[in-house]
Amino acid sequence: MEVQVAVAKVAKWASRESGDTLEMIERPTGGLSWVLVDGQQSGRGAKVISNLVARKAISLLAEGVRDGATARAAHDYLYALHNGKVQATLNIVSVDLVTKTVVLARNNPNPIYVVATAGVSEYSEPSQPVGLYRHTKPAMHEYPLAPETGFVVFTDGLPSAGVRRGQPLDVRAEIEQLHAGGLGAAQTWADALLERALARDDQRAADDISILVVAVLPRQVEDSARRLLLRVPL
Repeated sequence: MEVQVAVAKVAKWASRESGDTLEMIERPTGGLSWVLVDGQQSGRGAKVISNLVARKAISLLAEGVRDGATARAAHDYLYALHNGKVQATLNIVSVDLVTKTVVLARNNPNPIYVVATAGVSEYSEPSQPVGLYRHTKPAMHEYPLAPETGFVVFTDGLPSAGVRRGQPLDVRAEIEQLHAGGLGAAQTWADALLERALARDDQRAADDISILVVAVLPRQVEDSARRLLLRVPL
């Protein structure tokens, strides 16, 4: 098996900076974690908030703190710092090589979609952003690390694409349409979802959009080297 991870993200149209932050860390006990945070509103102020939450989460994961405890600590930190007046959504996706599972921690009203051979499933139980309410905790799920499974995580700019035109993007329907052609490469999925969202907004995103796709696939190459590719337009 191999894990493919892809991210596609854009800032709100005419905004210099995205309020979304994505970070990756190697887990000290084996595996990798990705932290996706959407700060309140957009622009520079939102970026400060999302960076704050992401840095706290990443530092704890790097010390071996478990995902659920990390999400709670990141919430407590933001809540204490801003007295419950600032919020952010937080998702943590981890490939844990000790338990051989994919761990999903979600403080986000938007769902996480899981793609498997049997079809598309959705984790959408009620979940609150971090920073607002004292006893906030994440919605937690654990999924076996198995080939031909994928996980799609995103910020609210994806489902809100097209809202101003009265044609909001149906994220689940788009994922099911992609799944009809097989799981495929993670980057293909992330790019396709972003392309469809931007099409709904005439290529002018109404909000920051970040899409994280984690896919567990049969190994493509025989060597054991890890590879990472990043493209950032300047």
